[in-house]
Amino acid sequence: MQSTMQSTSLPKFLRQKDEFSSQYTRTCRLDVEKRQSVLYVLGTTLKASLNRSAPPKTKYFSVKCTDNVQYIISPLLQTTSYLSPVPLMDNSVLLITMKEASVHENDNKLSVWYYDADKTVLDKAVLHLTGVDISLDVDADRDGFVEKNNPNKNTWKWGPHGHGAILLVNCDAESLYKKRPDHERNIKRRMSSDVKDMSPMVLRTKGPAKLPEGYKLVLHICQSDGEKIRVFISSVDHYPLVLYSASLSKEIPYLGNDEIKFYVEGVKFPDKDFDGLIHINLSLLEPISEGIPETPIFTDAVVFRVAPWIMTPNTLRPVEVFVCSTKDNYKFLKGMKSLVESSGYKLKICHEYMNRGDRWMQDELEFGYIDSPHHGFPVVLDSPRDQQLDDFPYDVLLGPDFGYVTREPKRKDVSSLDSFGNLEVSPPVTVNGKHYPLGRIIIGVAFPTASKGRNMTKMVQDFLWAQTVQEPIALFSDWLEVGHVDEFMSFVPAKDRKGFRLLLASPDAGYKLFKNLQNDGHGDAKLFEDIPDEPTITVNEILADKILQDENNYSQSCIDWNRDVLKRELGLDDEDIIDLPVLFKLVEDGGQYRALAYYPDMVNMIVLGENLGIPKPFGPKVNGVCALEQEMVSLMGNLGLTCTFIDDFTSYHKLMGEVHCGSNVRRSPFDFKWWNMEM
Repeated sequence: MQSTMQSTSLPKFLRQKDEFSSQYTRTCRLDVEKRQSVLYVLGTTLKASLNRSAPPKTKYFSVKCTDNVQYIISPLLQTTSYLSPVPLMDNSVLLITMKEASVHENDNKLSVWYYDADKTVLDKAVLHLTGVDISLDVDADRDGFVEKNNPNKNTWKWGPHGHGAILLVNCDAESLYKKRPDHERNIKRRMSSDVKDMSPMVLRTKGPAKLPEGYKLVLHICQSDGEKIRVFISSVDHYPLVLYSASLSKEIPYLGNDEIKFYVEGVKFPDKDFDGLIHINLSLLEPISEGIPETPIFTDAVVFRVAPWIMTPNTLRPVEVFVCSTKDNYKFLKGMKSLVESSGYKLKICHEYMNRGDRWMQDELEFGYIDSPHHGFPVVLDSPRDQQLDDFPYDVLLGPDFGYVTREPKRKDVSSLDSFGNLEVSPPVTVNGKHYPLGRIIIGVAFPTASKGRNMTKMVQDFLWAQTVQEPIALFSDWLEVGHVDEFMSFVPAKDRKGFRLLLASPDAGYKLFKNLQNDGHGDAKLFEDIPDEPTITVNEILADKILQDENNYSQSCIDWNRDVLKRELGLDDEDIIDLPVLFKLVEDGGQYRALAYYPDMVNMIVLGENLGIPKPFGPKVNGVCALEQEMVSLMGNLGLTCTFIDDFTSYHKLMGEVHCGSNVRRSPFDFKWWNMEM
């Protein structure tokens, strides 16, 4: 009966079992009738059945090999050497590896000798081995460098201890001639300026100067991935296209002891039908004979995840502020210019020849960014509203290191809720132990039971959900005439608690303020008295208007619904929320009644660090001071924030918008890297 020896007593050639535990094992034939030449890839294991090639009457075998070849016999026998004849069992298997790549073709050899019962040689099988080292590599450990043969290069894992390479959608425009996003340009090569936007991939080889006759290296992708990426190969002064939707495989030259650099660009962002993962494969093909297809003898694979589009909340540092210039918004522009310049940021004005009278900068676009260990850049998401400002994101913002993405649903599906005043993002939060280090996207939709409500189009919602890292929250905003979440909420920075406060419009807070004014003898104080041609109304008249009070009770109920959702989904306490005194009124719209701000909506503000640009409310004055402004200064001053009140009454408020609606802010990206999220 055969028994297995302990590893401590085995000779050196038998103590290498760990070196034979490769995930890639290839069956190899032994042939006593002809010499076999085998191409061996380092890191793999060749497996040969000793019985299959044994001549009739074989009872024993022995093995000899050159120094660069290693082997074990499975199952192990109680022996110190296979150089002398040992018994052949029915299940005897030879496992072969090599220590180093070959210098020349067939410069290594292994032979198996077969013996009869008298240990007389019957025949022998000879393998001539050529060892090559082949590795398709990416930046799997996310440190900005392409390491050799990372064991995790073909899988992807989230978290600070995760792994997997990252791919950017090449959506900026390096060339301003016939400007288009780079990934939409139908060209067969890229120039050096494109390289920084793409992810490196390296084919490393080591071995003889050339492969044995007929062997091929082929790089390939599947059809679905071909629509989402392009692969370019590094040449002398440009980068020819090798893999894309119309070319799913490409033979790649073997260069001996050298490497070939590739650059991979993303074509599509994650979306409803795309989880963001991409696989690229390398195969070594072996010839059989002329007219017969080659067969794969080795494959290597790498995985990329396409970087998500990430929004930036009010708590991040501003970089530049965008507003429109129109024939009637001089006062607004003057106030914005003063605020932005005193805050130390850049103001970019979109003039009338470009905006064509469309002043709603917030509604047209949302700023975000994409990021990877090797590069990142801002990316503007263009809304599907497609009004007069429609050309601005593409014609003005798209350029070198400034990307562009949009979703274009059918026009009949687009409503006011698809404007991006209805798209916000919270600061980082922790909810029931789950951390959202990049915050959570906030959108407004119809109430769940509404049969005829307006909604943000499904195509845009699908895109936002598919980015994964800022899991969206849906609020009820269809109760508003315009229907945007920025009409009743905003975030401002704070130095305590969670690092921010949620500001909510509050009719209850408004009525409380007006009742206090009345009780203090200021019931005759007027709203709107500094606005030419605008009818004034006293505090007493507002408090006496029962219809207005009912309308604000309704508005408060809608806001309270959203308050509860935000508390639950953002992990907030009441102390994290500040109620701002804002009243609403209902207007009829196609047989339905929806709400508008009664006076300039102070929650609809621009946040520039510690400086806030707030719609001037033109509220009742006490001793020459607007009581609404005074309340805002008190509430925000407690957080160390400074209020600047901007007159937008005629040019924005009367047109159903405010300061936030008419401006937009590009902000610095998060310091936190999205791939370090725990998912």
